[in-house]
Amino acid sequence: MFKNMDAKKKQLAVQVIYAIGGSLLFALGVNLIIVPLGLYNGGFMGIAQLARTFLVSVLHLPIPASVDLSGIIYFIINIPLFYMGLRIMGKTFALKTLITVTIQSLFLVAVPIPAAPIIEDYLTACIIGGLIAGTGTGLVLRGRSSGGGQDIVGLCCAKKYPNISVGKINILMNIFVYAICLFLFNIEIVIYSLIYTTVLAMAIDRVHIQNINTSVMIFTKKLGISKAIMEQTGRGVTNWDGEGAYTNKTSYILFVMISKYEVGQIKQIVHSIDPHAFMIFTEGCSVDGNFEKRL
Repeated sequence: MFKNMDAKKKQLAVQVIYAIGGSLLFALGVNLIIVPLGLYNGGFMGIAQLARTFLVSVLHLPIPASVDLSGIIYFIINIPLFYMGLRIMGKTFALKTLITVTIQSLFLVAVPIPAAPIIEDYLTACIIGGLIAGTGTGLVLRGRSSGGGQDIVGLCCAKKYPNISVGKINILMNIFVYAICLFLFNIEIVIYSLIYTTVLAMAIDRVHIQNINTSVMIFTKKLGISKAIMEQTGRGVTNWDGEGAYTNKTSYILFVMISKYEVGQIKQIVHSIDPHAFMIFTEGCSVDGNFEKRL
């Protein structure tokens, strides 16, 4: 299917697969594992779940137990956030997010909630549910979209402040939701919900590879790689002249800072000019200064 596509269409198709697959994973993790135990998400999804609890338990709306209203409420809450994404992240991001949130909301309504928990142990459910839902959210972000809510807020903040990640914003915004939960529910529910959302945030930051800074050192004997990297990626490159200790031949050393998402592109550029180039990739570098975070 991908063979006859050009590079842009292929990239878009991959991003769509990430968005749909990630949305489904998130809905499966939440509806099948977390909701049956009465646990709550953080952030805006947690607010949607609290609103659902109010409508069903307090106002006694006749909603079937297998249907979760959270998805519909979550979509409504996201409407003003689309404007923020449009202003800071651009039209393409806002449109992708609108489509993704719609898909995610539909999955949250469509995936049935089991009458009895699939995993009865709370700690195990928190870890597995967090990993599944966090991986799903990370895949959506990896597809250059967003599942809405605190993901939009996190991406907008991360673009303005390089040391902030989406996972960190998730944890900070969860404090508000769980403060409310402390007044409404058993403290045990709040503690396990915190464990779940912490695992979810960690999974997001591992899968959302645009968020991972990576430094690259390239050792080559051919010219033209620096120019190609700058033209094709827009990243700055630092050059040094070196000498092989064994061969005593001149070698060029290049240094560039990228996100992990761009590793494949860098490899392709370098190997197209020098198939024998030697490269070192270092993940998780702390960056201070003029470095563009492309989210």
